Amino acid sequence: MPTVSDRLWTALATHVVDVPEGDDLVNPYLREDPALDVDGAAAIRRENLRLSTQTVGETLDVLVVAEAPGPWGCRFSGVPLVSESQLLDPDFPLDGRATSLRAMHGEPLKEYSGGIYWRVMRPHWGRFWTWNAVPFHPHKPGDPLTIRAPRVREIRRFADALAAVVAATEPRRVVALGRVAERALTAVDVACTYVRHPSQGGARLFEAGMGEVFGGETAV
Repeated sequence: MPTVSDRLWTALATHVVDVPEGDDLVNPYLREDPALDVDGAAAIRRENLRLSTQTVGETLDVLVVAEAPGPWGCRFSGVPLVSESQLLDPDFPLDGRATSLRAMHGEPLKEYSGGIYWRVMRPHWGRFWTWNAVPFHPHKPGDPLTIRAPRVREIRRFADALAAVVAATEPRRVVALGRVAERALTAVDVACTYVRHPSQGGARLFEAGMGEVFGGETAV
């Protein structure tokens, strides 16, 4: 009988990994940019994502849904709200390999919001898993190392993927990290708790919101 992690990876393999990109929307599990990525980067990111699904147990307390991959985190790690620098840290709870050319030159990428996220969430490791409402990296035209808000049609395009992730994990609670995620979850009829995204000055509200989600516990 398939485990939760097996069902989750099947959902991602079906709805995300091999799906074609759109304009100004990069599928990090399919696209390789020779100016930015090492050879074989897409396959490495697929494996990083697969390894992250293997950390999900048979009971998931909280599924956290963020908005979309950023240019310094998931775009190169393949794992939502995780940077290359974190994956290369032996004390980090997730395993994986770097894929950027910068990492090959000794400068693995770091993501500010990902750092805040894990400072707060690390004490709760084992109780949550993280996904993005739009699993591809939205960037400004002609500038691949930027980020923009996902378009409505992009959110709609990945509605089935989001619903499949929720169905595979059957979490006790779903948290929407930001309004984009909240709208995406509402569109697929998933009840969720809104928590402020940690970026752009939202760190304190994010920490307070997650403290409430996890029963008043906060990071130390």
